[in-house]
Amino acid sequence: MVGCSRGSLPTWMTAAAARVDLSGGVTPSHQGSSSPSPSSSGPAPAARADQELGMFERALSAAGAAFVSAIIVNPLDVAKTRLQAQAAGVLYHQPAQMAALGPNAILSEFRCSPSCTRGLVLGSELVCPPDCFQYKGTLDVFLKVVRQEGFSRLWRGTNAGLALAVPTVGIYLPCYDIFRNGIEDFTRSNAPGLTPYAPLVAGSVARSLACIACSPIELARTRMQAYKEFRPGVKPPGMWKTLVGVLSPLASSSQNVQNYRVLWTGVGAQLARDVPFSAICWSTLEPIRRKLLGLVGEEGNAASVLGANFAAGFVAGSLAAGATCPLDVAKTRRQIEKDTEKAMRMTTRQTLTEIWRSGGMKGLFTGVGPRVARAGPSVGIVISFYEVVKYALHQRHTS
Repeated sequence: MVGCSRGSLPTWMTAAAARVDLSGGVTPSHQGSSSPSPSSSGPAPAARADQELGMFERALSAAGAAFVSAIIVNPLDVAKTRLQAQAAGVLYHQPAQMAALGPNAILSEFRCSPSCTRGLVLGSELVCPPDCFQYKGTLDVFLKVVRQEGFSRLWRGTNAGLALAVPTVGIYLPCYDIFRNGIEDFTRSNAPGLTPYAPLVAGSVARSLACIACSPIELARTRMQAYKEFRPGVKPPGMWKTLVGVLSPLASSSQNVQNYRVLWTGVGAQLARDVPFSAICWSTLEPIRRKLLGLVGEEGNAASVLGANFAAGFVAGSLAAGATCPLDVAKTRRQIEKDTEKAMRMTTRQTLTEIWRSGGMKGLFTGVGPRVARAGPSVGIVISFYEVVKYALHQRHTS
């Protein structure tokens, strides 16, 4: 049994952490010699503490967590997307023939760096071979993006990431809390053996709602991170221009309402990735977090709460990210497809089959390093920040 008694857990903690163990039983509280039975009426103290927080307070906690996480881990997201886009055929160099278009051509764009010794002579200038622009791993992406595009490009798509993360997590975590509490209350009375599966079901449903609502922003962020701007002095398009660019090829079509479906390109692959991600993540995170918080007990302060939640989130996020990497590769490939009609015809299964045929197992796990490196800290930051803010709000309520 992984769960601990409610008497040894912080009373502010969520209901799941206080009253569920993995064997399906409901752990009773221990107050001196009395031990109320699981069938006793009224919500548990932890449940009441969790329910005191309204939807706005939950959403505020989640949005703050998402804001912090999106800024910190964005470079890893850029690396992951660039590696996956490169495997899909996106070029990060211009064909050398374009450099000879005329005397006014700017050849600096054809050098991977001023110090590169592999340049080929084209006319009177040095031009780097295409493999100088090929990414060979996560650190190589960091080095080449900084050297060729500037340090700030590692945070390319951060505005879209924030626009995505705040509403997504603002929907996701509060809905997860509410669904999980409701499912646990129902199963506690009617089917105790199903109670351990509440985090899995609640996480899957909450993530599905968040994905569908915010899929257009995810599409914009993926395209912003995947493509490189070759023209010197030209600012890459932002989120809104990227979305307009997605719709512009269909502007002449008479089916205007139908055309907006293209903004949800890849939503099937995103759901296929995020629903199992959430199921794996929450079903792993909850028992680890309960165990750690059980060790902390009522004496726990904000620092111990943060540490327990970050550790549980880091482990769970890393495992879930590694397991769902092939579906993330499929989502990226569908969303960077510039042929709009082809993108709308593609299915997740067809995309995975195509990736398998062209790249095998290595192709399916392209970018798994930065994806896992991003997801572990990201989930840890989001969960720990969210729970610490809930802790602070609960302390304010009780005082």
